[in-house]
Amino acid sequence: MGQCLCSKKGEDDSVQHVEFVGSNVHLITAQEVWEQKLSEANREGKTVLVNFSATWCGPCRMIAPFYRELSEKYPSLLFLLVDVDELPDFSSSWDIKATPTFFFLRDGQQLDKLVGASKPELQKKITAILDSVAESDK
Repeated sequence: MGQCLCSKKGEDDSVQHVEFVGSNVHLITAQEVWEQKLSEANREGKTVLVNFSATWCGPCRMIAPFYRELSEKYPSLLFLLVDVDELPDFSSSWDIKATPTFFFLRDGQQLDKLVGASKPELQKKITAILDSVAESDK
């Protein structure tokens, strides 16, 4: 499933999602959960930020705590996490070629995308999205 923007798969494959979820980050475990979260976001007028990730991917693990911090800092966004190994078909439908890949969605439409674990870029895109949403709400 895609490539990790890191070296090869780590020795410790037993790493669970513990370091990835928590705070306001919701793990998507099935298509139904995805649909439920998207309709919740649409109802509440929230922009969705989804992180396609893998537990064995170094950069994914590196950015996970930052992603959790962002989820606390920006409650107006809905932060989701998809493990590409747990939902391979779903991830393929999003054409995920590398992990991590972040998508910004509003009303089910893609607003933006970021491939790679760049904290400054992720922060910049969140700020830009929130600014554009604030403009459209005026």
